[in-house]
Amino acid sequence: MDGIRSEAAAETNHGPKDGVEITCFSEQSDDDAVLHFQIIRLQKQIYVWIGCNNSAKLGHLYATALPTRSCNSVGVTPLIGGGADNSGMNIARRLVLKTGLSIVLACNLPKNSPMLEANAEKKLVQKMIELGYAKPK
Repeated sequence: MDGIRSEAAAETNHGPKDGVEITCFSEQSDDDAVLHFQIIRLQKQIYVWIGCNNSAKLGHLYATALPTRSCNSVGVTPLIGGGADNSGMNIARRLVLKTGLSIVLACNLPKNSPMLEANAEKKLVQKMIELGYAKPK
């Protein structure tokens, strides 16, 4: 099929069509949870969804601003959810610094799971580097 590439049973890519690329993949985490990802690459923005196990909910939604030239800080605001459970807010902030693009991140991970969140971010960044969206260290 034109514009669709599948490298593994758990990954599909659509694009580039009209400057939009969609990548979906799943990964087994170190603690036996299955992490699901969807990356939508637009011209000047990336939308990311992270889910866990059989959850297909949107979860908390965060939007970021690009870092200012005078400092390396990134503004992040919750659009849906957030509050006491800010799972995903720090991931969104670090993705802006790695990509140089505005990020919208929806994160549906269990509360109080810092290791799962770190594992999800690691797998997401690896995929974004592989796709050419982020710069390696």
